[in-house]
Amino acid sequence: MTKLLCLFLLFVSIISPAAPPGDDPIVTTAGLIKKMSLHEFAKMFASSIDLTILDKEDVYSAAQAEIVLTEFFKSNPVKSVTVLHRVTSNPNIRFAVFTIVTSNGTYRTSVSINLTDGKFLVNELRIETEKD
Repeated sequence: MTKLLCLFLLFVSIISPAAPPGDDPIVTTAGLIKKMSLHEFAKMFASSIDLTILDKEDVYSAAQAEIVLTEFFKSNPVKSVTVLHRVTSNPNIRFAVFTIVTSNGTYRTSVSINLTDGKFLVNELRIETEKD
């Protein structure tokens, strides 16, 4: 019975798409935003990213998105980041909602992160004014 169980687990581990080893991309994202390490955060971007900041929405290259985010956070220095909600049920997709408190207000932020070529990459980021 033990041999059969071992074979089954080996088979499942071979055919199942596994998340790459390492840090949780949601925790990494929250930490990089909190530290305002936007250049490091941009290394997690897909080649194009759907970026919404307040009322402005567009699809940017990773380099353009880094510039836009840098400008936003220059004007809104981060005080704290809290993970409100996270979805990790699909091994290829991560989704999270954060509250980002800045010196100029509180923002509800959502991020979608997909497994691409063995790496989790951010493909969508939305920053919206927190509603009471």
